[in-house]
Amino acid sequence: MVFSSIPFLFFFLPACLILYYAVPFQLKNMVLLVFSLIFYAWGEPVYIVLMVFASAVDYTNGRLMERFGADDRKRRIFLCSSVVINLSMLGFFKYADFLVETVNSLWHVSIQPLGLGLPVGISFFTFQTMSYSIDLYRREVKTEKNYLTYLTYVSMFPQLIAGPIVRFSAVNEELHQRTIDREGFAEGTIRFMQGLFKKVLIANQAGALWESIRAMEAGSVSVATAWLGALCFTLQLYFDFSAYSDMAIGMGRMLGFHYLENFRYPLSSVSVTDFWRRWHISLSSWFRDYVYIPLGGNRVSRWKHLRNILIVWFLTGLWHGAAWNFVLWGLYYGVLLILEKYVWGKQLERLPLLIRHGYALLIVVFGFVIFVFDDMGQLASYLTSMFGMAGNRLFGTEFLWYVGNNLVLLAVALLLAFPVYPFVKERIGRLESKRFAACSALSAAGYLALLFLTTAYLVHDTYNPFLYFRF
Repeated sequence: MVFSSIPFLFFFLPACLILYYAVPFQLKNMVLLVFSLIFYAWGEPVYIVLMVFASAVDYTNGRLMERFGADDRKRRIFLCSSVVINLSMLGFFKYADFLVETVNSLWHVSIQPLGLGLPVGISFFTFQTMSYSIDLYRREVKTEKNYLTYLTYVSMFPQLIAGPIVRFSAVNEELHQRTIDREGFAEGTIRFMQGLFKKVLIANQAGALWESIRAMEAGSVSVATAWLGALCFTLQLYFDFSAYSDMAIGMGRMLGFHYLENFRYPLSSVSVTDFWRRWHISLSSWFRDYVYIPLGGNRVSRWKHLRNILIVWFLTGLWHGAAWNFVLWGLYYGVLLILEKYVWGKQLERLPLLIRHGYALLIVVFGFVIFVFDDMGQLASYLTSMFGMAGNRLFGTEFLWYVGNNLVLLAVALLLAFPVYPFVKERIGRLESKRFAACSALSAAGYLALLFLTTAYLVHDTYNPFLYFRF
């Protein structure tokens, strides 16, 4: 079940909210837990066992760390137990077949892949449970004594499937005591609807355009069209993933939780460093706090610092998927970050802002071409089209046709990819009461119209993927 579906929007979510608001506070976590397990079981009920087991492992090791609080050696054993078991499950289900295929390719053998289905959201809830164990070992959070409360944290359906990665320290207090009021519900509803509109009206349409361009033969697509396709995939991925985060944050707010922001207009970045401060913030901060800093961060020699950066970005790429293109994508950013740090970063800061924006956008768009093709042959073929190495033309009539038929979509997408909405919202907030009331009424009418349009798209369109579900 995905958020942008009729069953979720008109049956599951209303039923959950009605029951959640109807019961006393003492039962709200139980309602949330039950609906979260139903949500996760909708497509793959067998994998509930895996999530419950992972939660039980970390909960048990957490209680043991508390019991032997004065014995650091034993605490380390329980921490290692938690980390090893979590990473083993993630590695087995996500990377076993990748390892088999790599061995077959390198050694020319024929080991049969296991053909395992990837448990939805395993990369996200594994990192969440690991963060609890590590923070507990560092004495940065208190032990959760109620297993059902801990399982509620791990399984919360708003962010279970595709993040943001919510650390236990961020919601620990709210699991036990939180404010649930009309204001929070209204704010959460607006944020959820914003994400829904971005997903259905922009991400899906940009994705359909990308799929059309991708399906063209390498020799028949012009250079301009190939770059247009890469831009469309970039827009699809950004609006798809940020929309999911918007909806997750909005639903969390409806339920009384405050999830941290996961995107801050990354396509408006002025450097690669700036991009990764704005894109998938919960993941980059996770690797920073649990891998980069423990390795020594930048408080080491230059060569060790280079090592630390490359390790983090190798793991970041591998986290996204069991294919070599993801590893290549991660190392691509690792090398670029090193170059910005040690080679051209200071010169870049002196350039005009527009040039810096263009520099960052070109790097990001090119990077997502690496990201999207898990077949290296297809990747090479598309890159040759982008750089005119396949004998293709610079411009073609198909480019003008695609742009002409999707001009409104592309213009709106590019506009919303930059912080225009917060600027307009802030200006409206300064208006006098009568004008503000008129703008609020107009905004409400606009939201209703967009909801109607979104529903119509969901009823008639069949193209409605959530890209980060597979991670």
